[in-house]
Amino acid sequence: MKPSGRSDVPPFYVMEVMQAASQREAAGLEVLHLEVGQPSTPAPSGALAAASRALGEDRLGYTGAAGIPELRQRISDWYQERYGLGIPMERIVVTTGASGSCVLGFLSVFDAGDRVVVLEPGYPCYRNDLQAFGVDVLPLAVGHESDFRPTIQQLEAVGPVDGLVIASPSNPTGTVLPETVLRNVIDWATAHDVRLVVDEIYHGISFGVTTPSALAFTDDVLILNSFSKYFSMTGWRLGWIVAPPPVAEAAVRLAQSLTIAPPTISQLAALAAFDCIDELEDNVARYRQNRSVVLDGLAAAGFDRIAPADGAFYAWVDVSALRIGGRQLDSPALCSRWLDELGVATTPGIDFDRRRGRDFVRLSYAGDIAEIGEAMSRIATWTTANR
Repeated sequence: MKPSGRSDVPPFYVMEVMQAASQREAAGLEVLHLEVGQPSTPAPSGALAAASRALGEDRLGYTGAAGIPELRQRISDWYQERYGLGIPMERIVVTTGASGSCVLGFLSVFDAGDRVVVLEPGYPCYRNDLQAFGVDVLPLAVGHESDFRPTIQQLEAVGPVDGLVIASPSNPTGTVLPETVLRNVIDWATAHDVRLVVDEIYHGISFGVTTPSALAFTDDVLILNSFSKYFSMTGWRLGWIVAPPPVAEAAVRLAQSLTIAPPTISQLAALAAFDCIDELEDNVARYRQNRSVVLDGLAAAGFDRIAPADGAFYAWVDVSALRIGGRQLDSPALCSRWLDELGVATTPGIDFDRRRGRDFVRLSYAGDIAEIGEAMSRIATWTTANR
């Protein structure tokens, strides 16, 4: 049996880096992890306690396809508490991870043959999912000149399109879209009848800047979010979307067939995670410290072209000026050497930008500060010795 044509999407290269790192560890060799975009902390204590209780007391059967009403209402309350926004729970659909949010969201608002803009660099699964769904994906290159933010002039130059997918804060750049930029993009999308999807999965993790929700400026938007990052619950596979009522209803119908329901124990745990904000904010404070270590380490290594790391927990590093033995190494070769020679796992930019990604490396600073500090020290020493 041959695979479908729609399955012919590029691999998610960070998973291959993780596999190479795991093989190195299995051989008894040390690995310092800067490749993985997940918190090193477990789920908050209240979530763990709630899950433990549920194992002993709850039947853990199916829930409604949109999630348990208590969690949908608690997410609604979160928007009021965090943003001052009144979002009815009927517009909220709980999903199986942010990946499930992408699948349900994209299937709910885009049709095969639609023309949809995605930013490069950007999260590769947007592109891969849309491609698998038969959507015509139009990459829009953003770079240092605009702090990796889209401009209206760029959007206008693309021509007629049906959709636009953006993220704030962004993976891999850490770029946050300030209110003025977000408003301009929303106004452009409204004026051109473009269906707008905004990934807000890294909301809650920012450094000295505000992260306004697109919902503050329009109801005609699809929001993707998750419990993976700020709530530190990656393996619990739980996310949500916020959508206009007709789209939310469509997403529920799709979920009934695609997943039946999100994981029940994860929903019960997530409900309790909202009572652990102090613990979660401590995590953000740790990311802030880690960020300083990474930025200082990059400066010591001579890397001075870095995207604004204003949110999430990534540094997007331009390595094109680095010369080793008089020649340039592209990012896959550079990351391979860092893993083999230093025991430092990093992610080549080809995951996030198909055209320019060989000039960039993504570093994650979601892990342990001592491990991150040692990794940056090794990189600085290596680049100094090999230039």
